[in-house]
Amino acid sequence: MSSPKVLFGFHAVGVRLKTAPESVIEIYHEATRRDARMRQFLERARAAGARLIEADGMRIAKLAGSHGHQGVAARVQPVAPISSLDELLEKLQAAGSGPPLLLVLDGVTDPHNLGACLRVADGAGAHAVIAPKDHAVGINATVAKVASGAAETMPYFMVTNLARTLDELKERSIWCIGTCDDAPGTLYQLDLKGPVALVLGAEGSGMRQRTRKTCDELARIPMQGAVESLNVSVASGICLYEALRQRA
Repeated sequence: MSSPKVLFGFHAVGVRLKTAPESVIEIYHEATRRDARMRQFLERARAAGARLIEADGMRIAKLAGSHGHQGVAARVQPVAPISSLDELLEKLQAAGSGPPLLLVLDGVTDPHNLGACLRVADGAGAHAVIAPKDHAVGINATVAKVASGAAETMPYFMVTNLARTLDELKERSIWCIGTCDDAPGTLYQLDLKGPVALVLGAEGSGMRQRTRKTCDELARIPMQGAVESLNVSVASGICLYEALRQRA
């Protein structure tokens, strides 16, 4: 078994309590901090069955390796990542988790954009984010910081051939919808309640031509003002939350 690691700060520890409470070994909290945020956090920790240990700030700082711990640090077991997109889809099917909702990013190379996309995908309840290995940024420290915990919870798969992956998704009856500003119909005219992969390109250049041709359908986000396009993370949020709205 891998060695335990340390998470610190309300957000990081809170995300782990929500997504994998069984992996939390113990939580150290600053005994002198009794404000509302700490009280609410401790209530959630107790509800999750976590072992709570009172400690002073210096002990928590030593454990966390940082003084920016907000009075909270946790020792946790590493959570085994899902190794492949196929494994994820098989698990979703076996668990009866509802129709897959996937975000596909073609050509997003800016770590701030990727971090924001992971964060919005997590918030909207997407099951995974997919990107090509040769036209994308991987998970790094900047991505993790911008993602605010979602880099740990949102499966991110970098695939060798994006068009082939889209074909494989279509073989699983997952409808691949590409977004582009010259599509005849809008996002709001589509039925997004079934298995869907939403495909977005980088701001400016958009999807590559082969990616575009592989999609089942193209749609646009209606633009009313002077600007011609949206940041990819904003566009991702609009698309994913429209799917969430329809499914609700």
